[in-house]
Amino acid sequence: MAIQSAEERSASTSSGFVYISVGLVVLLIAAGLVATRPMGPTLAVFVLAVLLAFWCLGGLYMLQPNQAALLLLFGSYRGTDRERGLRWANPFYAKTKISMRAHNFNSEKLKVNDLRGNPIEIAATVIWRVDDTARASFDVENYEAYVLTQAESALRHLALSYPYDNLEEPGAPATTEVTLRSGTEEVSAALRDELQQRFDQAGLVVVDARLTHLAYAPEIAGTMLRRQQAEAVIAARTKIVQGAVGMVELALNGLAERGLLQLDDERKAAMVSNLLVVLCSDHDATPVINTGTLYA
Repeated sequence: MAIQSAEERSASTSSGFVYISVGLVVLLIAAGLVATRPMGPTLAVFVLAVLLAFWCLGGLYMLQPNQAALLLLFGSYRGTDRERGLRWANPFYAKTKISMRAHNFNSEKLKVNDLRGNPIEIAATVIWRVDDTARASFDVENYEAYVLTQAESALRHLALSYPYDNLEEPGAPATTEVTLRSGTEEVSAALRDELQQRFDQAGLVVVDARLTHLAYAPEIAGTMLRRQQAEAVIAARTKIVQGAVGMVELALNGLAERGLLQLDDERKAAMVSNLLVVLCSDHDATPVINTGTLYA
């Protein structure tokens, strides 16, 4: 048998200022009657007045901004009151106050595997609030504990859906694959969508969700750091070589156009070699004076 989901509805309530005024006036009248005419009929009126006063005063409750009251009558849901201020409802109603404010949840660091099987550490912050008080109260046992469990589950599933980073081989074409490290907005949107799907059952709304911690697990962090450093060195060297080749080409073309030197292929090769050594070297070039000839 399928379990029917609860749906929030508005409760029939009133402003509490009217009832508190009536209750106080009735008590004053009853006290005045007893003081002036302490007889049998007066006592009966006094008892009725006290019961009426308790009826008026017993149903009072107060709601702050972004707070709601769930009203139950002997276990039966009678509605939700979202009006702020001093309110009144049937004194027999059980009134459970629920905060509608935004809640902030910071997950613990979870050790999981990414899409490629690399162990990583990941954590997130989730901002959520109650949207449907009936579903939050009746469809799950404890909606705050439900948030903690579902947020951890969604975060683990997110880590399994994306690689930590692009590990491209040198010279391979660049890819547009979304990763946990580079696709911040895409990953955050995916996390919010998955959390919202899980929170719908409890009548909760995800305001925002973002990763707060992302790193390789300690056992592979050193290896991955060396790989990243090597990739950075290769990328820098590639850029330097490309720039050096362009400068050598510019120098040879400039000399040829101006007719300053007539170089055969062997001298051009020697000049290119010397220029590339100077331009690509990690250290300042040390000039060497050649006292001989290239053909000696």
